[in-house]
Amino acid sequence: MVAGLDYAFASSQKVGGLASGANEPGKNALFLNDGVYREGMVGMAVSGNVVVDTVVAQGCRPIGKPLRVTNCQGNILLELDGEPAIKVLKGILEELKPQDQELARNSLFLGVVMDEFKSEFHAGDFLIRNLVGIVPEAGALVVGELLRQERTVQFHLRDAATSSDDLRLMLKSYSDGNSGRVHPQGALLFSCLGRGKYLYGRKNHDSESFREHVGEVPLAGFFCNGEIGPVGGTTFLHGYTSSFGLFRAKESV
Repeated sequence: MVAGLDYAFASSQKVGGLASGANEPGKNALFLNDGVYREGMVGMAVSGNVVVDTVVAQGCRPIGKPLRVTNCQGNILLELDGEPAIKVLKGILEELKPQDQELARNSLFLGVVMDEFKSEFHAGDFLIRNLVGIVPEAGALVVGELLRQERTVQFHLRDAATSSDDLRLMLKSYSDGNSGRVHPQGALLFSCLGRGKYLYGRKNHDSESFREHVGEVPLAGFFCNGEIGPVGGTTFLHGYTSSFGLFRAKESV
């Protein structure tokens, strides 16, 4: 569905989130006017003298070095730089500090580079995806993303400090880049259920960071079971992410 939105509205920004709380498909409720729907999507299109800017904070830091996918089948990662994927990962984990090794037990991810033409990669250049399993007999990893040969990837970790730093970096980058343009008049925040008090140990972390770097802009939103936002010019469904949509006029009026 997200890919279809990019196809139908190629020049538009898309942000949003998945409804949460159901134990099985068909138990969520979506509301549109007087109707209640158990599947599909409810959206709002904005047009006129308005620009929608986006900020997507995935909250991870890289470990090891960028690696090349040299063998894969669908979402099964078989080889990295010609070596079995599990062997490569074990080598990276062995070089980590003890606290990061412990963190990797629960918060290890794979980042997939979105723009292979960059000379070096930084925060925001990777699409972060879950590692969902292993295939021991093949020395392979199961990734929550379809992979392609020769794609650049890098393992990542996520914790509260990293997520906070990444969010501040992304918001500061937006604020600095928006200097001299019309200031946003409102914003929406779609944040993962796994963030907030659960991650940071206190409430309102992401909204307070937004206010610190963007200013006193009216902000609304909700916690999601998956967040929608662009990375590298393509819209994706994310996890453990904060996705912002900021609304500003095209020109001063």
